[in-house]
Amino acid sequence: MNSRERVQAAIARQPVDQVPLGFYAVDHDTVARVLGRPTFVRNKVAVQIALWEGRRDEVAAGLKEDVVEFYRRIDCADLLLPKEAQLLPPRDYEPECPRALGDNRWEDRHGRIYQAVWSVNEIQCVYDPRPAAARQFRVEDFPAEIQVKPPDPSVFEVFDHVQAALGGQRYIASPTGGVTALTLLGGTEEGLVRCIQEPEVVLAASTRSTATQNQLDQYYVRSGAPGVLMEQDLAGSNGPLVSPAMFRQLALPFLAERIAHVRNWAPQVIFHNCGNNIPLMSMFADAGVDCYQSLQTTAGMEVGRLKAMFGARLCFWGGVPVELLIEGTPDQVRQAVRHAMQVGAPGGGFILGPSHSIAFGTRYDNFLAMLDEFVRWRDRV
Repeated sequence: MNSRERVQAAIARQPVDQVPLGFYAVDHDTVARVLGRPTFVRNKVAVQIALWEGRRDEVAAGLKEDVVEFYRRIDCADLLLPKEAQLLPPRDYEPECPRALGDNRWEDRHGRIYQAVWSVNEIQCVYDPRPAAARQFRVEDFPAEIQVKPPDPSVFEVFDHVQAALGGQRYIASPTGGVTALTLLGGTEEGLVRCIQEPEVVLAASTRSTATQNQLDQYYVRSGAPGVLMEQDLAGSNGPLVSPAMFRQLALPFLAERIAHVRNWAPQVIFHNCGNNIPLMSMFADAGVDCYQSLQTTAGMEVGRLKAMFGARLCFWGGVPVELLIEGTPDQVRQAVRHAMQVGAPGGGFILGPSHSIAFGTRYDNFLAMLDEFVRWRDRV
């Protein structure tokens, strides 16, 4: 089996020659160590500044070269997602460069202030002068009929390059037109209240977003992709944001419709979803999810437990706590790899990976320890 075939079989819970390995994302500090040079790959601050400054083509060229080279060097990785090969603004976009204020701060024409924090790989709006009045939503705000504008093909330039270079051998999951599950109008807190007080408005909003995303699939799901990535976080560490009954009423029909529609272009669906989602897991399978990613071990999402409960219906991808990769020791990481392989590999339907991503701040010796221990154990299926 090559990597693509191996992952396809694992997601289908069929026999594999060895356990596959995949990363949800690899941040730029690890990519730069592997390549021996700075990179735009998952470098959120550098990419945003470059796009503000109109250096979009420089970003695209750097991403295309570095993503392909990184995965050719990390040749034990079987599965990659459209996180490193990110979608970009079209070639003819007109950048709006905010005014530099110094100390890694910028102000845009609306008076919003952005702060870059290189040490955590983030750039965020820290001040917005506009009043934060709560918006009122009505069913009439969400007519179901909509006609979308096709995206410029250059948006997919980096992804298509990586797919052409690596997709014959590796499993590269495509983006989609989006996912509609739990619609939270006005943000998390306000949206959850609206789910209780105005469910008819939430249903109207979800109906419209589902129709929009269905139309976008024909452009976003890339030709020849073996599967897609869909993602929405629906839980905290203690459990889902809403009850299973509310999820079944307000979310499940739309998630199921989106997955069924995506299957017109790609046969397999990977669903990334952080938090403790055990009360919802059967409904994810009912909706058509094939592979569940983000096994947040600190939230009780341990791979052995998940396989015992749902392994007949879902493939699970993860097993190595991201917290150990950042703060642990190489020996602790190796132990975590061994445990995940011992409880995850039997019976198939398992892909090893971090519980979330190779996050910014991952210790490089821990990353190498994970790869080395994986190679030692991957044939024991």
